[in-house]
Amino acid sequence: MSDDISSGTSGMTRTAVIAGVGGYVPPRVVTNDELAQRLDTSDAWIRTRTGIAQRHVIDPGTTTGDLAVEAGLRALKNSGADGADLVVLATTTPDRPCPATAPAVATRIGLPHVAAFDVAAVCSGFLYALQTGAAAIGAGFAERVLVIGAETFSTLLDPADRTTAAIFGDGAGAVVLRAGERDEPGAVRDLHLGSDGGMADLITVPGGGAEQRSRGGFPGPEDLYFRMEGKSVFFAAVRRMAESSRTVLDRTGWQVADVDRIVAHQANTRIIHAVAEQLGLPPERAVLNIERVGNTSAASIPLALADGMADGALKAGDRVLLTAFGGGATWGAATLTWPDLPRA
Repeated sequence: MSDDISSGTSGMTRTAVIAGVGGYVPPRVVTNDELAQRLDTSDAWIRTRTGIAQRHVIDPGTTTGDLAVEAGLRALKNSGADGADLVVLATTTPDRPCPATAPAVATRIGLPHVAAFDVAAVCSGFLYALQTGAAAIGAGFAERVLVIGAETFSTLLDPADRTTAAIFGDGAGAVVLRAGERDEPGAVRDLHLGSDGGMADLITVPGGGAEQRSRGGFPGPEDLYFRMEGKSVFFAAVRRMAESSRTVLDRTGWQVADVDRIVAHQANTRIIHAVAEQLGLPPERAVLNIERVGNTSAASIPLALADGMADGALKAGDRVLLTAFGGGATWGAATLTWPDLPRA
């Protein structure tokens, strides 16, 4: 049996079309030089290994839901719509273990009675949420879906771990999907998702869940921090993102040369360039915002889409490849043509 699923829209008369996009990062900026004042690191060390110059971090009292609301409102405004039938929130940092964060986000946005739920697939979360929203539209369950990726990863980081502290930032991004036709601009052409639970320990927060609670007692502080096996993640990410990208390109009927822009999860500049190299894409076709915002996990791709639209890197008619790898392990890819949207 295959270890992944592939979902396309070729058999559907209804297709999800991107009708709006929005992004938001908290105002507080933490530069590499600021990190170097308290950690054994430097601006040059961080830039060389990650491509990151700064990241945005929430102030005390700000939550993932706060960021999601702002990004969702911006996406709705960009789309010209005032509502949606479904809200899907991709996050690894929900405001509470229970309940899900999405219903509160929907209510605050002004959608108090629509279906709303969270999706947890770490850095692949946005693609999983995108698939969920596209399937809801294809099945006739919804006419319009608000898909949000939002994270406050700073709440999970060990402040003494220079590697993770240097990589991750907080932020949110969102897209509005509407029902449309497969061949129109903005149509989500095809998606491919996969997972491998055998790699669960590569990217993890070991404490705080049912697994730890069932043993009794309380987790130590170190078990509540995010942990990542960097080298293993690097090789797994490049392999799986490239494989998933090839699969979805084949399903779409595109050659690699047909891709105008690749918007990969902004994990690390070296990973993004390695994936492009594996595919045979020139590195300049990659849309990058990691230098300014760092790795924002599930918010990464929609934030890059919002920034790419704002700075002109994404143009109407561009054939775009999305791809990501995250904890679980999870991965995925999607193809779409970029719509003509007003710049935020």
